[in-house]
Amino acid sequence: MTLLTAILFAFLQGATELFPVSSLGHVVIVPALLHWRIDQAAPSFLPFVVLLHVGTATALLLYFWREWWAMFTGLLGRGDPGEVDAQRGLLLRLVVATLPAVIIGFALKKPIQHLFASPEIAAAFLIANGAVLVIGEKLRRRRTGNGFGIGQMTLRDAVIIGLFQCLAFLPGLSRSGSAIVGGLTRGLDHEAAARFAFLMATPVIAGAAVVEVPHLLHHAAAARGMFGTAVIAAIVAGVVAYLSTAFLMRYFRDHDRWALGPFAFYCAVLGGLSLILIPAGI
Repeated sequence: MTLLTAILFAFLQGATELFPVSSLGHVVIVPALLHWRIDQAAPSFLPFVVLLHVGTATALLLYFWREWWAMFTGLLGRGDPGEVDAQRGLLLRLVVATLPAVIIGFALKKPIQHLFASPEIAAAFLIANGAVLVIGEKLRRRRTGNGFGIGQMTLRDAVIIGLFQCLAFLPGLSRSGSAIVGGLTRGLDHEAAARFAFLMATPVIAGAAVVEVPHLLHHAAAARGMFGTAVIAAIVAGVVAYLSTAFLMRYFRDHDRWALGPFAFYCAVLGGLSLILIPAGI
């Protein structure tokens, strides 16, 4: 993999990891569409992807450091009693929302692993992702009121959002998009749903990277030749992820009526074109 290809790959992963358009689907589809010569079965590829995820998780930690610091100090019991209870409650809801991904992820990893190598399957699921976003918006419109914030969430809400997040185990369904839709169905407004989804993403992405660390060490010798390239790519992925998060948080705050609509349209178009162009070899 050349440095230019690695940077393009990092830009792709850093942006689509947070946008509700499925990073995994793009990682499978875009190289096939652009005829990138990437051997995803090579021993050095997995370490490369792990470092990209480390970059993305670091970006999320930096962007939401105030929230994580408030939860940490709340866990230690520092501050006003009301604020301590609120921060402990938020941390508990994040833990509860993350558990379904941990449990279901381990259960489904091997049965669905073969799906991740097929651009056609990823493209079909990308169209399905667009449908999920549209359905989420329609369900959001049916609920009365303007939506509520994270502080009003219940543990039941957290569990359901966590279950929605598990849709992303299928390549082409977005983790952030599924989690946001889950939040919308529970009555959160777009900004609160996105904030909770991004806070959830930090332990999920970091945890996935940690799980792959043994593989990273196993293939360290093979990856040594491209370690510098991977580090540069991880930095690029982190910067892009940070900028993407900043953009999306402002976007969801300012577009609460139909925020997911453009992303749904994009997924449908890209998925449909991919199903036509990839089999044709164009």
